[in-house]
Amino acid sequence: MKKKPVVVVTRKLPETVETRMRELFDTRLNLDDRPMSPAALVEAARTADILVPTVTDRIDAAVIEAGRGQLKLIATFSNGVDHIDVKAASEAGITVTNTPGVLTEDTADMTMALILAVPRRLVEGARHLVEGHAWDGWSPTWMLGRRLAGKRLGIVGMGRIGRAVAVRARAFGMSIHYHNRRRVPAETEDALEATYWESLDQMLARMDVISVNCPHTPATYHLLSARRLKLMRPDAYIVNTARGGVIDEAALIRLLESGEIAGAGLDVFEHEPVPDPKLVRLAQQGRVVLLPHMGSATIESRIAMGEKVIINIRMLIDGHKPPDRVLPSML
Repeated sequence: MKKKPVVVVTRKLPETVETRMRELFDTRLNLDDRPMSPAALVEAARTADILVPTVTDRIDAAVIEAGRGQLKLIATFSNGVDHIDVKAASEAGITVTNTPGVLTEDTADMTMALILAVPRRLVEGARHLVEGHAWDGWSPTWMLGRRLAGKRLGIVGMGRIGRAVAVRARAFGMSIHYHNRRRVPAETEDALEATYWESLDQMLARMDVISVNCPHTPATYHLLSARRLKLMRPDAYIVNTARGGVIDEAALIRLLESGEIAGAGLDVFEHEPVPDPKLVRLAQQGRVVLLPHMGSATIESRIAMGEKVIINIRMLIDGHKPPDRVLPSML
């Protein structure tokens, strides 16, 4: 590999990250921050030694084939890798890395914010004041929500973020329940006072709040299907800060519209960046809280992600295995 590998960055990154990358590599930046077209991604793969995409870039088989023989590493600026055809990259001899671990606390904070915002009607109440609606003062029966203390939280996916959500929820007096591909160690369960449910169906039917914190893989696509969503109680809430595709969004909308689910807090959507107009209407009615994929949107998190990208690139060009390699067998 060249002394300074050609690194193509698909979106604007924090200034400190971009400055460091330009010092270390022959870096091509996206200064206007507009998403690259499929044709531009193909051209980038043809010319780059290292491609640094984000979750908004679809790195499919066509992009990977264009980079065959030239592209050495796809160092995604993200925790998730569902936007990358990891299998095709592996077959083409291209290493894939991500940025795990550094998003945990911020995403868990946002998850807890939504768990609070939906039952307590925080966004609805705040909007009432700033949109010019009449307010006659405090009333014993106005803008009533639901208490969190004593409620059961069902976490779908007990990885780093799921565990961090559990820590926060316990501080609010919630009881912790979870479903995961594998049961977590007993000491973790004991520390969180968490109850494991082997059956996702049975857990869904008994929870007050569901938090989706699992990665988006082929196995978790529409994990919360129409059938499973119907198992939820009509006074239950669902929060998703993972990926939109984990929930059958059309089914969720139908159940919210019919009152079969009490409410939802969504930071991610099945067809980003445009949320379904029906979800927007539900948000306007106070039934849903919508956020524009802000889970990891802190300065600290984004800088830490950039540092991980740089470490992965430097390890590869120095002839070592990058620490955050993603293999098809891991998905």
